[in-house]
Amino acid sequence: QLRLVESGGGLVQPGGSLRLSCAASGFTLDYHNIGWFRQAPGKEREGVSCISSRGGSTNYADSVKGRFTISRDVAKNTIYLQMNSLKAEDTAVYYCAARLRCSGSPVILSSWGQGTQVTVSS
Repeated sequence: QLRLVESGGGLVQPGGSLRLSCAASGFTLDYHNIGWFRQAPGKEREGVSCISSRGGSTNYADSVKGRFTISRDVAKNTIYLQMNSLKAEDTAVYYCAARLRCSGSPVILSSWGQGTQVTVSS
């Protein structure tokens, strides 16, 4: 089944960087569109970024454009989210999930995992 495991979160100061990893369990990631999502306390889960199965198309939420980069390492069967210039408002639990498509409202094909906590604070 489509199972993904997130890692790489932690505590970082404003302006710092983190790289999140999304590793596949039991399937090949490059056959799927993979999205990153986040949920902050008291808020709904929101889409952050997505990379297509072909690897040539990516998109980002307006709030992270220019700061976050999504990428794929086929050999390691892993999707990454490089987060630079982090802000306090980036604090959230981050999740990755297989998506039916990268455009429009997300239709999730994998189950939600535990996510990885990102805390941006001085």
